Amino acid sequence: MLTHLSFKGFLGRRLQLGVCGSIAAYKALDLVRMFRDTGTDVGATLTDSARQFVTPLSFEALGASPVFSAMYPVGDDVFGHLTPGEAAHAMLIAPATASTLARLANGLADDMLSCQALAFPKPLVIAPAMNPRMWHNAATQANWETLKARGHVCIEPGCGRTACMEEGRGRLADLNEIFLYGLRALTPQDMAGQTVMITLGPTREKWDGVRFWSNPSSGTMGACFAVAAWLRGATVHAVTGPGTPWLPSMISRYDVTSAKEMFEAAEGLWPTMDIGVFTAAVADFSPIPFGDEKFKKGAEELVVRFASTTDILKTLGAAKKEGQRIVGFAAETSSMQENALKKLRAKNADMVVGNIVGRADSGFQSPTNEVFVTDRNGRQEEWPVQPKTEVAWRVLDWLLQL
Repeated sequence: MLTHLSFKGFLGRRLQLGVCGSIAAYKALDLVRMFRDTGTDVGATLTDSARQFVTPLSFEALGASPVFSAMYPVGDDVFGHLTPGEAAHAMLIAPATASTLARLANGLADDMLSCQALAFPKPLVIAPAMNPRMWHNAATQANWETLKARGHVCIEPGCGRTACMEEGRGRLADLNEIFLYGLRALTPQDMAGQTVMITLGPTREKWDGVRFWSNPSSGTMGACFAVAAWLRGATVHAVTGPGTPWLPSMISRYDVTSAKEMFEAAEGLWPTMDIGVFTAAVADFSPIPFGDEKFKKGAEELVVRFASTTDILKTLGAAKKEGQRIVGFAAETSSMQENALKKLRAKNADMVVGNIVGRADSGFQSPTNEVFVTDRNGRQEEWPVQPKTEVAWRVLDWLLQL
Protein backbone atom coordinates (compact mmCIF):
# COMPACT_ATOMS: atom_id res chain seq x y z
CA MET A 1 0.00 0.00 0.00
CA LEU A 2 1.18 3.56 -0.70
CA THR A 3 2.74 5.13 2.39
CA HIS A 4 0.31 8.05 2.55
CA LEU A 5 -2.68 5.69 2.47
CA SER A 6 -1.46 3.46 5.31
CA PHE A 7 -3.75 4.68 8.09
CA LYS A 8 -3.93 2.30 11.04
CA GLY A 9 -6.49 3.71 13.48
CA PHE A 10 -9.54 1.68 12.47
CA LEU A 11 -9.48 -1.03 15.12
CA GLY A 12 -13.05 -1.77 16.15
CA ARG A 13 -14.54 -0.65 12.84
CA ARG A 14 -16.24 -3.21 10.58
CA LEU A 15 -16.83 -3.21 6.83
CA GLN A 16 -18.98 -5.62 4.83
CA LEU A 17 -17.61 -6.24 1.34
CA GLY A 18 -19.99 -7.43 -1.37
CA VAL A 19 -18.48 -9.17 -4.41
CA CYS A 20 -20.35 -9.83 -7.65
CA GLY A 21 -19.71 -11.92 -10.76
CA SER A 22 -17.09 -10.03 -12.74
CA ILE A 23 -13.55 -10.88 -13.77
CA ALA A 24 -12.63 -7.93 -11.52
CA ALA A 25 -13.79 -10.00 -8.53
CA TYR A 26 -10.20 -11.10 -7.93
CA LYS A 27 -9.35 -7.50 -7.03
CA ALA A 28 -11.70 -7.73 -4.06
CA LEU A 29 -9.08 -9.92 -2.39
CA ASP A 30 -6.67 -6.99 -2.46
CA LEU A 31 -9.37 -4.80 -0.90
CA VAL A 32 -9.63 -7.26 1.99
CA ARG A 33 -5.88 -6.97 2.55
CA MET A 34 -5.97 -3.18 2.39
CA PHE A 35 -8.78 -2.84 4.91
CA ARG A 36 -7.30 -5.45 7.22
CA ASP A 37 -4.03 -3.48 7.21
CA THR A 38 -5.90 -0.49 8.68
CA GLY A 39 -7.19 -2.59 11.58
CA THR A 40 -10.69 -2.85 10.10
CA ASP A 41 -12.65 -6.06 10.57
CA VAL A 42 -13.97 -7.26 7.22
CA GLY A 43 -16.87 -9.53 6.37
CA ALA A 44 -17.57 -10.62 2.79
CA THR A 45 -20.61 -11.66 0.79
CA LEU A 46 -20.14 -13.44 -2.54
CA THR A 47 -22.93 -13.84 -5.06
CA ASP A 48 -23.37 -17.14 -6.88
CA SER A 49 -21.74 -15.59 -9.94
CA ALA A 50 -18.83 -14.22 -7.92
CA ARG A 51 -18.03 -17.74 -6.74
CA GLN A 52 -17.35 -18.67 -10.35
CA PHE A 53 -14.33 -16.33 -10.22
CA VAL A 54 -13.20 -16.43 -6.57
CA THR A 55 -13.89 -18.73 -3.65
CA PRO A 56 -15.11 -18.05 -0.11
CA LEU A 57 -12.01 -19.83 1.18
CA SER A 58 -9.77 -17.20 -0.46
CA PHE A 59 -11.49 -14.46 1.54
CA GLU A 60 -11.41 -16.48 4.73
CA ALA A 61 -7.69 -17.12 4.28
CA LEU A 62 -7.10 -13.34 4.19
CA GLY A 63 -8.99 -12.82 7.44
CA ALA A 64 -12.50 -11.96 6.22
CA SER A 65 -15.11 -13.24 8.67
CA PRO A 66 -17.86 -14.15 8.33
CA VAL A 67 -18.02 -14.93 4.62
CA PHE A 68 -21.57 -15.29 3.28
CA SER A 69 -22.49 -16.98 0.04
CA ALA A 70 -25.70 -18.99 -0.28
CA MET A 71 -29.04 -17.35 0.44
CA TYR A 72 -29.97 -20.18 2.79
CA PRO A 73 -26.83 -21.13 4.70
CA VAL A 74 -26.34 -24.44 6.35
CA GLY A 75 -26.31 -24.08 10.15
CA ASP A 76 -27.87 -21.79 12.72
CA ASP A 77 -27.21 -18.39 11.13
CA VAL A 78 -30.67 -17.96 9.64
CA PHE A 79 -30.47 -14.18 10.02
CA GLY A 80 -27.25 -13.65 8.09
CA HIS A 81 -29.10 -11.30 5.75
CA LEU A 82 -29.45 -8.89 8.70
CA THR A 83 -25.95 -9.23 10.15
CA PRO A 84 -24.16 -6.43 8.24
CA GLY A 85 -26.92 -3.94 9.04
CA GLU A 86 -26.50 -4.70 12.73
CA ALA A 87 -22.72 -5.01 12.97
CA ALA A 88 -20.99 -3.19 10.09
CA HIS A 89 -20.18 0.52 10.00
CA ALA A 90 -19.97 0.56 6.19
CA MET A 91 -20.91 -1.63 3.25
CA LEU A 92 -18.92 -1.66 0.01
CA ILE A 93 -19.93 -3.55 -3.12
CA ALA A 94 -16.99 -3.97 -5.50
CA PRO A 95 -17.24 -5.07 -8.18
CA ALA A 96 -20.95 -4.49 -8.68
CA THR A 97 -22.50 -5.97 -11.83
CA ALA A 98 -25.36 -4.59 -13.92
CA SER A 99 -27.60 -7.25 -12.39
CA THR A 100 -26.75 -6.13 -8.87
CA LEU A 101 -27.29 -2.45 -9.75
CA ALA A 102 -30.75 -3.41 -11.00
CA ARG A 103 -31.51 -5.31 -7.79
CA LEU A 104 -30.36 -2.43 -5.61
CA ALA A 105 -32.23 0.21 -7.59
CA ASN A 106 -35.48 -1.74 -7.57
CA GLY A 107 -35.36 -3.07 -4.03
CA LEU A 108 -35.12 -6.72 -5.00
CA ALA A 109 -33.89 -9.18 -2.38
CA ASP A 110 -33.50 -12.52 -4.11
CA ASP A 111 -29.94 -13.35 -3.02
CA MET A 112 -27.88 -12.87 0.13
CA LEU A 113 -26.08 -9.73 -1.04
CA SER A 114 -29.22 -7.89 -2.14
CA CYS A 115 -30.96 -8.84 1.13
CA GLN A 116 -28.05 -7.51 3.16
CA ALA A 117 -27.93 -4.31 1.11
CA LEU A 118 -31.67 -3.74 1.49
CA ALA A 119 -31.38 -4.20 5.26
CA PHE A 120 -28.33 -1.95 5.57
CA PRO A 121 -29.39 1.37 7.17
CA LYS A 122 -26.59 3.58 5.82
CA PRO A 123 -25.53 4.64 2.31
CA LEU A 124 -23.81 1.93 0.32
CA VAL A 125 -20.47 2.41 -1.45
CA ILE A 126 -20.86 0.94 -4.94
CA ALA A 127 -18.13 0.39 -7.55
CA PRO A 128 -19.42 -1.20 -10.79
CA ALA A 129 -17.51 -3.20 -13.38
CA MET A 130 -18.92 -4.45 -16.67
CA ASN A 131 -18.71 -4.34 -20.45
CA PRO A 132 -18.86 -0.73 -21.77
CA ARG A 133 -22.02 -1.40 -23.78
CA MET A 134 -23.71 -2.82 -20.69
CA TRP A 135 -22.62 0.21 -18.70
CA HIS A 136 -23.99 2.68 -21.26
CA ASN A 137 -27.28 0.83 -21.67
CA ALA A 138 -30.22 3.10 -20.79
CA ALA A 139 -31.49 0.67 -18.14
CA THR A 140 -28.12 0.53 -16.36
CA GLN A 141 -27.80 4.30 -16.46
CA ALA A 142 -31.31 4.75 -15.07
CA ASN A 143 -30.52 2.37 -12.21
CA TRP A 144 -27.25 4.20 -11.56
CA GLU A 145 -28.99 7.58 -11.39
CA THR A 146 -31.57 6.13 -9.02
CA LEU A 147 -28.87 4.89 -6.66
CA LYS A 148 -27.09 8.25 -6.72
CA ALA A 149 -30.34 10.07 -6.03
CA ARG A 150 -30.85 7.91 -2.93
CA GLY A 151 -27.57 9.15 -1.51
CA HIS A 152 -25.41 6.09 -2.07
CA VAL A 153 -21.70 6.66 -2.74
CA CYS A 154 -21.44 5.76 -6.41
CA ILE A 155 -17.95 5.36 -7.85
CA GLU A 156 -17.89 5.76 -11.62
CA PRO A 157 -16.12 2.92 -13.47
CA GLY A 158 -12.88 3.69 -15.24
CA CYS A 159 -12.08 3.96 -18.93
CA GLY A 160 -9.79 1.65 -20.84
CA ARG A 161 -9.64 -1.86 -22.19
CA THR A 162 -11.90 -4.34 -20.47
CA ALA A 163 -11.46 -8.10 -20.16
CA CYS A 164 -13.54 -8.62 -23.29
CA MET A 165 -10.95 -6.51 -25.16
CA GLU A 166 -13.37 -3.63 -25.75
CA GLU A 167 -12.32 -0.04 -25.07
CA GLY A 168 -14.53 2.31 -23.10
CA ARG A 169 -15.97 3.05 -19.68
CA GLY A 170 -16.81 0.01 -17.60
CA ARG A 171 -13.68 -1.34 -15.95
CA LEU A 172 -13.41 -1.28 -12.16
CA ALA A 173 -12.28 2.08 -10.81
CA ASP A 174 -8.80 2.54 -9.35
CA LEU A 175 -8.50 0.18 -6.38
CA ASN A 176 -6.89 2.83 -4.18
CA GLU A 177 -9.84 5.15 -4.76
CA ILE A 178 -12.36 2.41 -3.98
CA PHE A 179 -10.42 1.65 -0.80
CA LEU A 180 -10.44 5.32 0.23
CA TYR A 181 -14.17 5.68 -0.38
CA GLY A 182 -14.73 2.66 1.83
CA LEU A 183 -12.40 4.02 4.49
CA ARG A 184 -14.19 7.37 4.42
CA ALA A 185 -17.48 5.58 5.05
CA LEU A 186 -15.87 4.11 8.20
CA THR A 187 -14.55 7.49 9.39
CA PRO A 188 -16.43 10.01 11.57
CA GLN A 189 -16.99 13.08 9.38
CA ASP A 190 -15.74 15.63 11.89
CA MET A 191 -14.33 17.87 9.13
CA ALA A 192 -17.47 17.89 6.98
CA GLY A 193 -18.12 21.37 5.61
CA GLN A 194 -14.46 22.41 6.00
CA THR A 195 -12.39 23.44 2.99
CA VAL A 196 -8.69 22.69 3.35
CA MET A 197 -5.65 23.73 1.31
CA ILE A 198 -2.42 21.75 1.57
CA THR A 199 0.92 22.74 0.07
CA LEU A 200 3.32 19.84 -0.36
CA GLY A 201 6.56 18.71 -1.89
CA PRO A 202 9.59 20.70 -3.04
CA THR A 203 9.85 23.53 -5.50
CA ARG A 204 12.35 23.64 -8.34
CA GLU A 205 13.97 26.93 -9.21
CA LYS A 206 15.30 26.86 -12.75
CA TRP A 207 18.83 28.07 -13.43
CA ASP A 208 19.71 26.98 -16.98
CA GLY A 209 18.28 24.66 -19.60
CA VAL A 210 18.93 21.51 -17.55
CA ARG A 211 19.69 22.53 -13.94
CA PHE A 212 17.58 23.69 -11.03
CA TRP A 213 17.83 24.49 -7.30
CA SER A 214 15.69 22.25 -5.07
CA ASN A 215 15.60 19.94 -2.03
CA PRO A 216 14.81 16.25 -1.39
CA SER A 217 11.25 16.67 -0.09
CA SER A 218 9.00 13.83 -1.29
CA GLY A 219 5.68 15.45 -0.40
CA THR A 220 4.65 12.43 1.69
CA MET A 221 3.78 14.45 4.79
CA GLY A 222 1.50 16.76 2.86
CA ALA A 223 -0.10 13.85 1.02
CA CYS A 224 -0.91 12.28 4.40
CA PHE A 225 -2.65 15.49 5.46
CA ALA A 226 -4.57 15.73 2.19
CA VAL A 227 -5.89 12.17 2.43
CA ALA A 228 -6.60 12.39 6.17
CA ALA A 229 -8.62 15.59 5.79
CA TRP A 230 -10.61 14.10 2.90
CA LEU A 231 -11.31 10.90 4.85
CA ARG A 232 -12.71 13.05 7.65
CA GLY A 233 -15.13 14.82 5.32
CA ALA A 234 -13.27 17.94 4.20
CA THR A 235 -13.09 19.33 0.69
CA VAL A 236 -9.37 19.30 -0.07
CA HIS A 237 -7.22 21.33 -2.47
CA ALA A 238 -3.58 20.26 -2.82
CA VAL A 239 -0.92 22.55 -4.32
CA THR A 240 1.75 20.04 -5.29
CA GLY A 241 5.39 20.52 -6.15
CA PRO A 242 7.35 18.22 -8.49
CA GLY A 243 7.57 14.51 -7.71
CA THR A 244 4.83 14.48 -5.10
CA PRO A 245 2.77 11.31 -4.52
CA TRP A 246 -0.37 10.12 -6.25
CA LEU A 247 -3.54 11.65 -4.86
CA PRO A 248 -7.09 10.41 -5.47
CA SER A 249 -9.26 12.25 -7.96
CA MET A 250 -11.53 13.36 -5.12
CA ILE A 251 -8.79 15.80 -4.07
CA SER A 252 -8.36 18.85 -6.30
CA ARG A 253 -4.72 18.93 -7.37
CA TYR A 254 -2.74 21.92 -8.65
CA ASP A 255 0.66 20.90 -10.00
CA VAL A 256 3.31 23.61 -9.83
CA THR A 257 7.07 23.76 -10.22
CA SER A 258 8.57 26.95 -8.81
CA ALA A 259 8.07 28.87 -5.57
CA LYS A 260 6.44 31.65 -7.59
CA GLU A 261 3.93 29.23 -9.11
CA MET A 262 3.19 27.70 -5.72
CA PHE A 263 2.58 31.11 -4.20
CA GLU A 264 0.28 32.18 -7.01
CA ALA A 265 -1.77 28.97 -6.76
CA ALA A 266 -1.99 29.13 -2.95
CA GLU A 267 -2.78 32.85 -2.94
CA GLY A 268 -5.65 32.28 -5.38
CA LEU A 269 -7.15 29.52 -3.23
CA TRP A 270 -6.58 30.92 0.25
CA PRO A 271 -9.44 33.47 0.51
CA THR A 272 -12.06 30.68 0.30
CA MET A 273 -10.28 28.19 2.58
CA ASP A 274 -11.07 27.37 6.20
CA ILE A 275 -7.73 25.69 6.91
CA GLY A 276 -4.28 25.92 5.37
CA VAL A 277 -1.62 23.27 6.03
CA PHE A 278 1.74 24.40 4.69
CA THR A 279 3.98 21.35 4.53
CA ALA A 280 5.79 22.26 1.30
CA ALA A 281 9.57 22.66 1.39
CA VAL A 282 9.58 25.90 -0.61
CA ALA A 283 12.93 27.22 -1.82
CA ASP A 284 13.73 30.40 0.11
CA PHE A 285 16.00 31.54 -2.71
CA SER A 286 15.94 31.15 -6.47
CA PRO A 287 19.03 31.40 -8.68
CA ILE A 288 19.24 34.31 -11.09
CA PRO A 289 18.61 32.40 -14.35
CA PHE A 290 21.47 31.81 -16.74
CA GLY A 291 18.96 31.25 -19.57
CA ASP A 292 17.36 28.44 -21.53
CA GLU A 293 20.66 27.12 -22.87
CA LYS A 294 22.79 24.60 -20.98
CA PHE A 295 25.72 26.24 -19.20
CA LYS A 296 28.95 24.73 -20.47
CA LYS A 297 31.83 23.86 -18.19
CA GLY A 298 34.72 26.27 -18.56
CA ALA A 299 36.20 28.13 -15.62
CA GLU A 300 37.29 26.25 -12.50
CA GLU A 301 34.79 28.19 -10.36
CA LEU A 302 31.14 29.03 -10.90
CA VAL A 303 29.41 31.88 -9.12
CA VAL A 304 25.61 31.79 -9.03
CA ARG A 305 23.61 34.70 -7.65
CA PHE A 306 20.30 34.14 -5.86
CA ALA A 307 17.20 36.23 -5.18
CA SER A 308 14.78 35.61 -2.33
CA THR A 309 11.37 34.08 -3.09
CA THR A 310 8.03 35.06 -1.60
CA ASP A 311 7.48 33.67 1.90
CA ILE A 312 4.19 31.88 1.23
CA LEU A 313 3.36 31.03 4.83
CA LYS A 314 4.15 34.52 6.14
CA THR A 315 2.30 36.30 3.33
CA LEU A 316 -0.86 34.22 3.58
CA GLY A 317 -0.63 34.23 7.38
CA ALA A 318 -0.73 38.02 7.29
CA ALA A 319 -3.84 37.82 5.09
CA LYS A 320 -5.58 35.34 7.41
CA LYS A 321 -9.21 36.22 8.11
CA GLU A 322 -11.20 35.52 11.25
CA GLY A 323 -12.09 31.85 11.37
CA GLN A 324 -9.24 30.71 9.14
CA ARG A 325 -6.61 28.45 10.71
CA ILE A 326 -3.03 27.80 9.63
CA VAL A 327 -0.65 24.95 10.31
CA GLY A 328 2.97 25.59 9.35
CA PHE A 329 5.90 23.20 9.17
CA ALA A 330 9.46 23.89 10.25
CA ALA A 331 12.03 21.55 8.70
CA GLU A 332 15.19 21.95 10.77
CA THR A 333 18.63 20.40 11.13
CA SER A 334 19.04 21.66 14.72
CA SER A 335 17.28 23.76 17.39
CA MET A 336 13.94 22.35 16.29
CA GLN A 337 11.84 23.61 19.19
CA GLU A 338 13.36 27.10 19.24
CA ASN A 339 12.88 27.56 15.51
CA ALA A 340 9.33 26.19 15.56
CA LEU A 341 8.35 28.66 18.27
CA LYS A 342 9.89 31.54 16.31
CA LYS A 343 7.99 30.48 13.21
CA LEU A 344 4.70 30.31 15.10
CA ARG A 345 5.05 33.97 16.13
CA ALA A 346 6.56 35.29 12.91
CA LYS A 347 4.12 33.64 10.48
CA ASN A 348 0.83 34.30 12.33
CA ALA A 349 0.19 30.55 12.41
CA ASP A 350 -2.18 28.72 14.73
CA MET A 351 0.05 25.65 14.92
CA VAL A 352 3.59 24.83 13.90
CA VAL A 353 4.99 21.33 13.51
CA GLY A 354 8.77 21.14 13.72
CA ASN A 355 10.72 18.14 12.52
CA ILE A 356 14.38 17.26 12.14
CA VAL A 357 15.40 16.45 8.58
CA GLY A 358 18.40 14.51 7.37
CA ARG A 359 17.65 11.37 9.35
CA ALA A 360 16.53 8.02 7.98
CA ASP A 361 13.51 7.90 10.31
CA SER A 362 12.42 11.54 10.13
CA GLY A 363 11.99 14.32 7.63
CA PHE A 364 12.58 14.19 3.89
CA GLN A 365 11.82 10.94 2.04
CA SER A 366 10.99 9.06 5.23
CA PRO A 367 7.62 7.37 5.91
CA THR A 368 7.95 8.41 9.57
CA ASN A 369 8.50 11.64 11.48
CA GLU A 370 9.63 12.75 14.92
CA VAL A 371 8.02 16.12 15.63
CA PHE A 372 7.58 18.98 18.07
CA VAL A 373 4.11 20.53 17.95
CA THR A 374 3.08 23.89 19.39
CA ASP A 375 0.04 26.14 19.06
CA ARG A 376 -1.01 29.75 19.58
CA ASN A 377 -2.29 28.98 23.10
CA GLY A 378 1.13 27.85 24.31
CA ARG A 379 0.47 24.13 24.24
CA GLN A 380 3.57 22.12 23.33
CA GLU A 381 4.20 18.42 22.80
CA GLU A 382 7.04 16.24 21.56
CA TRP A 383 5.99 13.17 19.60
CA PRO A 384 8.32 10.19 19.11
CA VAL A 385 8.98 8.62 15.71
CA GLN A 386 5.70 7.47 14.18
CA PRO A 387 4.16 7.07 10.71
CA LYS A 388 3.45 10.33 8.91
CA THR A 389 -0.16 9.22 8.53
CA GLU A 390 -0.45 9.19 12.33
CA VAL A 391 1.24 12.60 12.62
CA ALA A 392 -1.26 14.09 10.14
CA TRP A 393 -4.25 12.55 11.90
CA ARG A 394 -3.13 13.74 15.33
CA VAL A 395 -2.35 17.27 14.11
CA LEU A 396 -5.87 17.51 12.64
CA ASP A 397 -7.32 16.25 15.94
CA TRP A 398 -5.43 19.03 17.72
CA LEU A 399 -6.41 21.68 15.17
CA LEU A 400 -10.10 20.90 15.50
CA GLN A 401 -9.84 21.58 19.23
CA LEU A 402 -8.35 25.08 18.81
